[in-house]
Order: sequence, then C-alpha cells, then structure tokens
Amino acid sequence: MIIEQIYTGCLAQGAYYLQSGTEAAIIDPLREVQTYLNKAARNGATIKYIFETHFHADFVSGHVDLSAKTGAPIVYGPNAAPAFEALIAEDGQEFTLGDCRIRVLHTPGHTLESTCFLLLDENGKENAVFTGDTLFIGDVGRPDLAQKADLTQDDLAGMLYDSLRSKLLPLPNDVIVYPAHGAGSACGKNMSKETFDTLGHQKEVNYALQPQSKEDFITAVTDGLTPPPAYFPENVRLNKAGTEPVEKVLKRGNHPLSPEAFEVVANETGALVLDTRKAQEFAQAFIPRSINIGIDGDFAPWVGTLITDINQPLLLVTAPGREEEVITRLSRVGYDQVLGFLEGGMESWRTANKEVDQIESVAAETFAAGFDPEKTIVKDVRKATEFEGGHIAGADNVPLASLSEQMAEFPKDEPFYVHCAGGYRSMIAASILKARGYDQVREVAGGFGAIAKTNIPTASGQLAE
Repeated sequence: MIIEQIYTGCLAQGAYYLQSGTEAAIIDPLREVQTYLNKAARNGATIKYIFETHFHADFVSGHVDLSAKTGAPIVYGPNAAPAFEALIAEDGQEFTLGDCRIRVLHTPGHTLESTCFLLLDENGKENAVFTGDTLFIGDVGRPDLAQKADLTQDDLAGMLYDSLRSKLLPLPNDVIVYPAHGAGSACGKNMSKETFDTLGHQKEVNYALQPQSKEDFITAVTDGLTPPPAYFPENVRLNKAGTEPVEKVLKRGNHPLSPEAFEVVANETGALVLDTRKAQEFAQAFIPRSINIGIDGDFAPWVGTLITDINQPLLLVTAPGREEEVITRLSRVGYDQVLGFLEGGMESWRTANKEVDQIESVAAETFAAGFDPEKTIVKDVRKATEFEGGHIAGADNVPLASLSEQMAEFPKDEPFYVHCAGGYRSMIAASILKARGYDQVREVAGGFGAIAKTNIPTASGQLAE
C-alpha cells in the first residue's frame, strides 16, 4: 500500500495519491493533473477513483480534467450536487482499491457535503483518514463558508461538533490524520505547520477535540474568524461547474509581448498589469499603475484576496523564465484570463525607453532616524493579531486584506509610511496605493522585524480608537 501526500506550499494544500496493487486513487487533486498521471504510470497503476472531500473554496481542483483523462469516476459524499457527472456516495459506503477499502464518512459542518475518507488496509484495519477541511492538524474547518438564508455559521459549527464526535473521535488513536491544508491556509485559523499526525495526539492537543459542550465548541470555533478571501465563493462555483484543462489556460496566457505590443494590449483591454518580481526590484522601476504581488510569497491567496474580479484580464511582468510558473499558480485559484507577458521583463521595457515609476523604500535605520512620534504617519498592514503582539507606538493598523475598504484612511497630501512584518505585504500595499494616486507613500524595507531593532518606541495591545 502506498500513501503519498503531495503538498503545495503556496496554497498550503495537500493532495493524496493512494495505491494498492495496481489500482490507485487520488484525493483532492490540484488543477495540474499530469503529476498524478505520471506517478500512476511509473508505478504501473490505473487510477480507479478520484475522491473529493468537498467543494473547495481556496483552490481550483483538477477533478474534472483528471476524470476525463483517466475515465475514473469523481466521488463525493452525500449532499453534493455538481454540474458534471459524479458518483454521490452514501454515508458508510465502501470502495475497493486493490486489497484495501475506502469508507465514506459524511462529516458536515465545514460545508454540508464535507466528507472524510477512511482507509482500511489489507487486514481491514483502520489505517488513515483523509479529512479534507473537517479536521486539520491543530484546528478544524471554519464553519462560515456555506452559510445560507436558513443556515448560520453557528448551525454549521453545531453540525461539525456532531460530525467530529460521531465519526472521527471513535476511530483508533493510531489512525493517521491527513488533512487538505496546513498552516497558511485561510480555511482555518489555528493550523499547525505539521501536515499530518496521529488521531490520538490530536485528541490530546487540538482544542476542538477536547471534552466540551456543543455551546462551548461553537464559541471556540467561531471566535476570531476573519472574513474569507473574496475569491472563495468563485472557486466553489468553479469546482461545482468544472473548468477547462490547465493546458488551455497555459497556451492562452503564455504569450510573449514586446513592450510596444504590451502597451497596446494594456490600453485596448484595460488589463491589470501584475508584476510578480521581488519587492525591492519592483520598487526601483515598474510600469506605472502596475500592482506588485511577488511570486516568492503567498502569491495565489493574495491575488485572490486583492484582485476581486476573478475574470479580470491580466498582463504579467515576471522575472524572465518564470512566466509559465506564474500563469500556473494563477490558474490554481481560477485566474485564467492572462493575455500575455512582457517579453524580456522590465529590462526590455527600460531599453524601449518606456515610462517607469518608483516607490521610495527606506531602510529601517533611516526611517528611525527621521521618525517623529508627533508627526510621522505610519500605517501597519499586518493582521490585527500581529499588530496586537507589538507595533510602533502611534501607528494605525490597516490590514492588507481590507486595504481597499480603508483607502480613505491614507493621506494624499502628505508623506506616510507603510510596513508589514518583513516587506512582502507592505510593497503590495504600496503598489496599490501608488496606482490609486497616493504618490507620497513610502515603504519601510524589512518591516517590523527590522524596525523592532531600532530605537523607535513600540507598544503591545491594539490601540483604542
């Protein structure tokens, strides 16, 4: 028996390859399915089933494409109603995979169709459970994504309480828990950096699995939930309806454009110019009104959070050679409308004598030397929890995720500074502000990590409004 977790760090997402004998199954596949096809071919196996734990909100699954290429059925648990052909299993139903069996455990709560898949080995012993977004390592799935007019997050949290206690807690302690996500995903709030664990250990350390009343559980899992990223409902829609193969998306978007052609396409289509270079490279020279979201950070989630229209036409500026990688990672969250990329990157733009813009990025020491607690305007774009842990005395907290809604809090007629923890998010914020006409924005390189090493006074706890 083979169990392989295929983890994608930028999405904090785990897909799974299972094999017994010459039969394989894939659980929660990523949109690029060639990896699974290659693995099965190398192992001399046939992909027999594609299991989906639920309709994912934070990434576009490859289930429809993989089914088309293998003939394997897509299996959901009860309550799922996709727009494509699928096998809707019953609670407790079992599927044979070689010498093993996979049992369906319907676990509503994160969503109504959420289902875990329990792997029973050749001897019929419970070996592993693939929990999707029902149970994470250190947390459980957020219960606010499937709210309806007659169904509140408290209702869903109550269902989750029942699911955990009736379906998962009774399993043996040595069963391995394999979730769909780890730390960094917005599908939970307290996930561990570990990507699997024994159920017995989770019973000891996971706050949601401790003995408690349903009322206390509901309070615990709903406390501190931040609004989900704007792209979540769109990804659910795409996963219910199905999407075109990623190869078509790559073929359409992987289109080099000269500086002149790039400029024409931008003007004619109203495309957003997305610059994915490192923050400090972007600051030195960029195409006016372009937005920086670096590929070497939490790229896809921030794209989904800040570019609210999933059908927004995009033109890319990347480090040469990384164009296909950027298009692929955009497709993972459903941003398929890439019109092309700047051939030769920013060097070709400068060589063509096209207009460039800059953002003033100052070292923490320089910032500290000129800091006046009475006059210097500082905007901290970290999360509220980070801000509460320590911040510049007198700074305002404007989390990057809510930047557009709080744009009026930034001055247009005087200089101000933005910072985050290390510089990734603050350059995103600075680029958006600059594109919106906030020309006096200045970014503090190195963020709060560097600022804390200077003599600037800091405070803990959120400032009273």
